[in-house]
Amino acid sequence: MENKQQPWYRNPFVWMIIGGPSIVIFASFITLYLALSHPDPTIDDYYRKGIEINKTLDAERDGMAPAIQARNNAQTGLKPQSQ
Repeated sequence: MENKQQPWYRNPFVWMIIGGPSIVIFASFITLYLALSHPDPTIDDYYRKGIEINKTLDAERDGMAPAIQARNNAQTGLKPQSQ
């Protein structure tokens, strides 16, 4: 019986091993191209907008103060202090 060896490129397992990382490298170059050609827009004056959001959240929380006091009164049995 003759044991004839095939060249390495004829073995399908070699292509399975090479194919996985090759696909990942190719996909990373596509991702790099998309990231460089379509950058995310920058947010103008993000600090000021963040301060405004905090003021809005504080106003909502302050508007709930009587409800929070009533809830705490119901749980603890303590009388809420008048402001």
